[in-house]
Amino acid sequence: MQTAITIESLAKSYAGKPALKAIGFEVREGSCFGLLGPNGAGKSTTMKILCGLLDPDHGRVAVFGKDASSSGEEIRRQVGYVPQSITLYEKLSAADNLKFFGEMYGVRGPVLKERIADVLEQVGLADRAKDAVDSFSGGMKRRVNIAAALLHKPRLLIMDEPTVGIDPQSRNHIFEMIRSLQHEGVTVLYSTHYMEEVEALCDSLAIIDHGEVMAQGELSEVLDRFGTQAVYLELDGQQEPPEIAGFGKPVSKDRGWILETSSPLEAIASWAATCQAQALRVKQLEIVRPSLETVFLSLTGTTLRDV
Repeated sequence: MQTAITIESLAKSYAGKPALKAIGFEVREGSCFGLLGPNGAGKSTTMKILCGLLDPDHGRVAVFGKDASSSGEEIRRQVGYVPQSITLYEKLSAADNLKFFGEMYGVRGPVLKERIADVLEQVGLADRAKDAVDSFSGGMKRRVNIAAALLHKPRLLIMDEPTVGIDPQSRNHIFEMIRSLQHEGVTVLYSTHYMEEVEALCDSLAIIDHGEVMAQGELSEVLDRFGTQAVYLELDGQQEPPEIAGFGKPVSKDRGWILETSSPLEAIASWAATCQAQALRVKQLEIVRPSLETVFLSLTGTTLRDV
């Protein structure tokens, strides 16, 4: 499979303070690639450099095999960018906003009219085409912003924190739209600080913190390499979990308890035997796969929600 994005030794500083410290990663064409990290990690800077909105201090960026420094205009024709902040004209209708952005992309006339109808259908707002944007919810405005990025049929869609502050209905619609675009062969670069979104959408990722890539690769590979397996136990009632020799102390999670261990089969067998011996009523006992939360904790010493 061909490479959609290649980033090598990319560095950028603001007023002498480094935002990116020689990062590098690759994105396969047709994939949904997650760029995961806390606010201020360098995600937006990376995306603005990819879109040609910022120049790097050092490093190389290539999109679909074209060098960004020498083929910027050609690259921009193939890229749709959804910025973190919503950029719309509030007093104009959704259709008129899209007409403005479409013309900026060089789409005009009957083709633009058809594309406006198509993208509004795609984001679930065809019935609100003539309504002023200032009457829309935050999630609906975000969907219009996404529609604008799709008008010129980009091969690469770059999305910077697209679900911040939106309603669950819009969030689910965005998820389904991303899956549909990927099915059509569009490459999606998805920036977020929500771990569960990366796990739901992305097949590969890079974890970025303080301007450095801490880990990257296929989602399953990153989870296996840096995550910790665990056993989950839920008992009937508000009972404390029984202690099992040779394992650490379980911590409460949801309605039960979780025990991180490198020997999950032995732990689950020991817990099952102990519960049976103590006549405890077990509602749930299972091995759970590593999560991105445990991976981030392993790599940085803190949870993503704490930074």
